[in-house]
Amino acid sequence: MRIAVAAVGKLKEKYWREAMAEYSKRLTAYCRLEINEVNDEGYTEGLSAAEEEKVKQREWQKLFRLLRADTYLVALDVQGEQVPSEELAARLDKLTLGGHSDITFIIGGSLGLPDQAFKQAHWRLSFSRMTFPHQLMRVVLLEQIYRAFKISRGEPYHK
Repeated sequence: MRIAVAAVGKLKEKYWREAMAEYSKRLTAYCRLEINEVNDEGYTEGLSAAEEEKVKQREWQKLFRLLRADTYLVALDVQGEQVPSEELAARLDKLTLGGHSDITFIIGGSLGLPDQAFKQAHWRLSFSRMTFPHQLMRVVLLEQIYRAFKISRGEPYHK
């Protein structure tokens, strides 16, 4: 199984990179993991809605180029479906059994993803209605994917 994370922005802080490296290492026992980053678009505060949408579109175009044609696309979206860890594990199992061995999770930049990304996604997933830094969401996502594999295999993992 191939799991990819395509995200806007680079992880600059050492602690984020170390956390990502730790979960990436743990996940090698369960899947082929790929982490892809694209540069975020620079912008100034106070953009109009139309200007924000243009920034999100430019970032999406960069992300879109990274996607494989046959990937099952999961967009992280604050308005998406919230599921417990056990349900995430069950969904990943069901996808795999259904022939989807390539899954890509996309994380937008600080402005989020454009509507076009949500329309192309097969599933919109939310970790909370709260807003989190997109750097932190990468770590949370990898931890939850790791937890899902542990749950599916009946292996112990802290609660």
